[in-house]
Amino acid sequence: MIIAYFDCFSGISGDMTLGALVDLGLDPDFLENELAKLKLEGYKISFDRTEKHSIAGTKAHVELTHHTDHNHHGHHHSRNLSDIRRLIEDSDLSGDVKAKSIAVFVKLGEAEARVHGTTIDKVHFHEVGAVDSIVDIVGSVIGISALGIEKIYSSPLSLGRGFTKSAHGIIPVPAPATLELLKGIPVRRTEIESELVTPTGAAIISTLADDFGPAPEMVVDRIGYGAGGRDLAEQPNLLRISLGTARRKYERDTIKVIETNIDDMSPQIYDLLIDKLLGIGALDVFLTPIVMKKSRPAVKLTALVDSLHLQEVCDCILAETTTMGVRIYEADRKKLSREIIEVETEYGMVRVKLGKMGDQVIKVLPEYEDCKRLAKEKNISIMKIQQAALEGFR
Repeated sequence: MIIAYFDCFSGISGDMTLGALVDLGLDPDFLENELAKLKLEGYKISFDRTEKHSIAGTKAHVELTHHTDHNHHGHHHSRNLSDIRRLIEDSDLSGDVKAKSIAVFVKLGEAEARVHGTTIDKVHFHEVGAVDSIVDIVGSVIGISALGIEKIYSSPLSLGRGFTKSAHGIIPVPAPATLELLKGIPVRRTEIESELVTPTGAAIISTLADDFGPAPEMVVDRIGYGAGGRDLAEQPNLLRISLGTARRKYERDTIKVIETNIDDMSPQIYDLLIDKLLGIGALDVFLTPIVMKKSRPAVKLTALVDSLHLQEVCDCILAETTTMGVRIYEADRKKLSREIIEVETEYGMVRVKLGKMGDQVIKVLPEYEDCKRLAKEKNISIMKIQQAALEGFR
């Protein structure tokens, strides 16, 4: 499996991401031809080699050729999300590139809407909507796809401080939309007076990264450096992406475990609560009977969650149960890589989950819900369906 590790020691922006992908070997001509499928005018894209603290990297330049970006009153056109969605959907880009690009913009739109107290369809992307952000975001997704990257891991993100100018006036660093996008993601505050993570960079990494934390076990094949626009006195203003292959029998990740003890709630409430928690992104939810103070029978509620959904799951537990607080700790997981295939049986189609150690299939598990549905429809035992699915797989 080809994986990429984004080392964001000086933050991340759209142009740093594009620069690093080209530095890794993405062909700029290929990128330009793919971007041309967007039917977007009014820009030129170029790349040059540069140095930051004597480390060589690639700088992406998106230049606006202004005549198409202004209307006759000299005002900037601003686009809303549905304009951008239409632009991407009407292009000839691959389905995967379209879906991921739109997902990044939706995330960005949601963050901007929350910050400005409006709704997502009313958000106008000035800075962002603008052409350079469309090029940065769609270009980055094109690059990730072209380099065959299957999973993205990222370091915690370094944030600067101070103030910066925006279309809305002077705003604090990190920008409100950036911070909104980084909810649930590990960050590191620095004393650097500069905007290290831009809203575009935050939207790209928060949408596309599978996990945040230390670098995964991997054999590194190539390393790319993408240069930011500013020179920082304190450190090189670069984004480093390491590209390589996962070297392990198992997949590994880190999750959060959220727990709370409850001794004063009707057991009927757990049914809806568990459904709700699984619906908002909990990986698993379970109840353990315990005995608490005064020998009261009680329940320990445990939810397993990735860092991106931590906040939402905590909010739900605190709002929907009688508990006054939760405990949170981190757990490392080792797991088989999974693949789902469809198997045709004499009773109908059954999805089968394969558990793999490396390339070797060591578990074959017919999906229970499919077997249950067919058992009801055909009025036969569920074990017969499971057996047929296993034979169909073999």
